Amino acid sequence: MSSAVKELTVGILVVSDTAAADHATDRAIDTLTAVIAEANAAITVQGASYEWLVEERRIVPDDKLRIQDKLRDWCDSKRLSLVVTTGGTGFGPRDVTPEAVSELLEKPATGLVHGMLAASLKITPFAVMSRPVAGVRKETVIITLPGSPKGAKENLEAIIKLLPHACVQAAGSDSRSLHSGGTIKLEQEAGLTGDAVASARRSPGQHDHHSHLHESGGIASDNAGSVGHSHCGHHAPKPRSNELSGDVTRRHRSSPYPMISVAEAHKLVAANLPILGTTKRKVDSSLVGYILAEDIVAVESVPAFRASIVDGYAVVHTDGAGVYPVTAVAHATSTSDAAPLAAGQIARITTGAPLPPGATAVVMVEDTRIVEKTEDEKEELRVEILASGLEDMENVREVGSDVRAGQLVLQKGAQITGVGGEIGLLASVGVQEVAVYHRPVVGVLSTGDEVVDHDRPGELKLGEVRDSNRPALIAAIRSRGYEAVDLGIARDKAETLEEVLKGALPKVDLLITTGGVSMGEKDLLKPTIERTFTGTIHFGRVAMKPGKPTTFATIPAVDDGVGKPIFSLPGNPASATVTFHLFVLPALRQLSGHIGSERYLPTALVTLDHDVPLDARPEFHRAVVTIDKGTLQARSTGGQRSSRIGSMEAANALLCLPGLTEVGDKRKRIPRGDKVAALLIGELTMSGV
Repeated sequence: MSSAVKELTVGILVVSDTAAADHATDRAIDTLTAVIAEANAAITVQGASYEWLVEERRIVPDDKLRIQDKLRDWCDSKRLSLVVTTGGTGFGPRDVTPEAVSELLEKPATGLVHGMLAASLKITPFAVMSRPVAGVRKETVIITLPGSPKGAKENLEAIIKLLPHACVQAAGSDSRSLHSGGTIKLEQEAGLTGDAVASARRSPGQHDHHSHLHESGGIASDNAGSVGHSHCGHHAPKPRSNELSGDVTRRHRSSPYPMISVAEAHKLVAANLPILGTTKRKVDSSLVGYILAEDIVAVESVPAFRASIVDGYAVVHTDGAGVYPVTAVAHATSTSDAAPLAAGQIARITTGAPLPPGATAVVMVEDTRIVEKTEDEKEELRVEILASGLEDMENVREVGSDVRAGQLVLQKGAQITGVGGEIGLLASVGVQEVAVYHRPVVGVLSTGDEVVDHDRPGELKLGEVRDSNRPALIAAIRSRGYEAVDLGIARDKAETLEEVLKGALPKVDLLITTGGVSMGEKDLLKPTIERTFTGTIHFGRVAMKPGKPTTFATIPAVDDGVGKPIFSLPGNPASATVTFHLFVLPALRQLSGHIGSERYLPTALVTLDHDVPLDARPEFHRAVVTIDKGTLQARSTGGQRSSRIGSMEAANALLCLPGLTEVGDKRKRIPRGDKVAALLIGELTMSGV
């Protein structure tokens, strides 16, 4: 069986009049997205690996028809694996979610309902006031959750480990093979072999003497300086940034975000980017760089007529060698009144010209001799054909011999390059416009009271630094063919940052910020994203050098719009540039329509020109790679301090160096002559050129 990870797609539907009127009031989408993300570790069903992928997040009012319209779209058209709704399950006049969902279900799943209620009743007797339903429509499992983010989280956590099995079975997996091995195997695959299963199997008289820690106690509040843990195996809450107005003494003393690998970070970025949609564009030079969103078939055949492939004379091939009168001239111009060519006649013809009616071959001019000329000697009257044994249609391009009308010429996903081949092909077959994926517009924002415009006149004051990040990133974005919007500098005030972000988000498809992602009291990016914009921080630290504080977040979509990804890069210039190439550029390429490994920078094995020291963390060492006698040679750009933007000067590669923990403390450097992998960020040159 393939080891590739399969996707279980998810839609989250918030049902709320209040949230529909003001999306900023919603907290459920982020809460449930976090629960699903945390459940992504080691999902196995029938020996195959799966992962959750949240594809849809929407908010609708408490309206039965609106709820059903969205569910039909997600279940019948988009065929999502799982849909969870939150809200509208109470006793109020507008609470209609259970009724809306029940009418659509083809198979009820009362067991899932009992599982959620049983878990909720352990927390509060008021769980009996909820009216959940669950079941299957088409190949989609649908579950209704309470409107309270806390209640929705508890309900979903109670059954989340069981849902992969349910989704795979609903999608058509063979039940007999799915259940082979019995419940023990199923529990092991679902990760339910610990305390939860043991507790469920106890006799009625046995009790769990561990206390259950709820959000109201036992666990530190959002603005506390540490995160508590229960001693009975429960997960700690999702890490959260500091309160924007919290006292310094109550702030986190270390980052609450787990350190993840670069590979894990890439996976989270790829799984949480929106789909920007497609547009139609004319076939011209402005199409360069776009990715086709449709298969392209030829509108016309090429050539559209029988055409000569040489300069010479059109003949009737059965006439053979001999002297013939020249009765016509055929040029490569548009004509529809050419006289038919009879046996015993020939016509002068140029390359690409239409074959006269009646002609069946072309003789190259080199295989002929002029016998008689006109009186002014400007034209030939009779020509001797020296070639014999001509074949039918010799030196002739048949209609459609290059491309036939209706033939597939370019596939969906193909990129239109600046070489010109794709545009030339599209133009030649009569295609005037094509559907392409949108190319994202990128906003670039610097943050910090100490940052000033790089071109501000006068000397710097004590503590000021010129902004090199913004011009460097804008140049890198535009050099890759994307539109960049300069958003300036935001000062270290929560209200200022909030105002700038609110103004910027409608204008861009992706936002890059630099600075403000560390642990200082003025590092406001993460708290603003989470608390003001109800965004989700997918990761806040990456095990790499430079760029450890790199942060990736998403802000939910408004109405049926598209959510906005945000990359908050470190303020140090080298860190910002390296993490742009490592994380932002692949994201831009994915948003533009690139798929799979095409999103990422090309890699190559390079030979080191000198010893290179290793760091405790995996390092992306700036280097210059040149081609020398058929091999790729790499030399460092010098000091690699993250604040040293000079380390990027002339760099066209990032050496992928392992951390010391990966190679053992005894090997503290990679010696000259060894080969290492390198990410290529620029063009290669010949050594000495």
